[in-house]
Amino acid sequence: MFEESLRFVDRADAARRLAAALAHYRGANPLILAIPCGGVPMAQILAAALGGEFDVVLVRKLGAPHNPELAIGAIDESGRVELAAHACRVGADAAYVQREAARQLEVLRARRAQYSPRRPPRDPAGRTVIVVDDGLATGATMRAALAAVRARHPARLICAVPVAARDSLAAVRPLADEVVCLAAPADFYAVGQFYADFGAVEDAEVIRILGADAAPGARRTMTTAVELALGAARLDGDLDLPDGACGLVVFAHGSGSSRRSPRNRFVAGELNRRGLATLLFDLLTEAEDADRGARFDIGRLADRLDAAVAWSRRDERVGALRLGLFGASTGAAAALLVAAQRPEAVGAVVARGGRPDLAGAEALARVQAPTLLIVGGADDPVLELNRRAQAQLACPNALEIVPRATHLFEEPGALERVAELAGAWFQRWLARRAAIPG
Repeated sequence: MFEESLRFVDRADAARRLAAALAHYRGANPLILAIPCGGVPMAQILAAALGGEFDVVLVRKLGAPHNPELAIGAIDESGRVELAAHACRVGADAAYVQREAARQLEVLRARRAQYSPRRPPRDPAGRTVIVVDDGLATGATMRAALAAVRARHPARLICAVPVAARDSLAAVRPLADEVVCLAAPADFYAVGQFYADFGAVEDAEVIRILGADAAPGARRTMTTAVELALGAARLDGDLDLPDGACGLVVFAHGSGSSRRSPRNRFVAGELNRRGLATLLFDLLTEAEDADRGARFDIGRLADRLDAAVAWSRRDERVGALRLGLFGASTGAAAALLVAAQRPEAVGAVVARGGRPDLAGAEALARVQAPTLLIVGGADDPVLELNRRAQAQLACPNALEIVPRATHLFEEPGALERVAELAGAWFQRWLARRAAIPG
């Protein structure tokens, strides 16, 4: 018999215990992808606990001939089939697999339309992605889910389950960068034996959870991939536009980073929740980013950011919104240079762990936009540089020090504090004009 300590009260209890084991991803804005239906209520809890977003990854079990409950493999939304080694032994020849795969693919398409009719699936590219289910029996569905997500190029891929059969757990390990499993007991017969309450999660509950952000009083955010033609360079960006947006914040990332910066994405998500639209884009092309010198070419970074600001003023979706700039590290210098050059356009600036000194004393003195400098209390060299830069600012300004935080704000609660400070600053200075109707 298994130990009673391995039993979970219900899926919510399992999710809370998984969240504790995944606490090192808090602040990285992880994307939690649930395998429906049992994984969905767990993903919602994990996203709240880790400060991330959640969605579903849709895969379907392929049932055996004459025994549909026995999995012989799984299929994802792209039609990719993951077949188990025992499929032939139970009579699943090529023709049967083809028919079963086609049938389940139709179910997947119908479910996607049912689950998220108003928005596309969240893009895992470049993100920390955690795929969660309420347990692994054969593991075929999880293997298919991991393969499907891996094909979309996440920065890091994690498999997270409360309980699993040992052989199934071993089979998924090569497919993920990390596997988090709370229990892998020897006497595994079924996932449900490890839950006191393992009631079915119906489609209606999945739809309710996934549609919670569209409930009355909640904001919906539309995410759009954009391509910015900035001089000779064509750079990718992500525009997130909440209903009734009251401002737009354009992000300038630091050296060696990109629009996929997990810290910037976390802050952007918090700004979206406050009703602020955000634009994150790559300041450099891949070839340019390979040149370390280009990463510190503040003039070039400022020119790219200035062109992005010009693009945003022409775009019919966000052109009427009051504009703010959020700069991290070297991106802060670029943001301040643009603010100095465009006093009529830039309504507020926030720097996170920034290098405002790289903008130069002349530009700092010309900045008119209210400027907030956020620095970690343990980031001594950068803190001193920000103090000196603050003394050169003539605009309304403030310096906020996050206690015990280092340069990347990786300490528990540090990035949350950055997002809180930035959100309050932008709301104060950008929300003074009428918002665009939702």
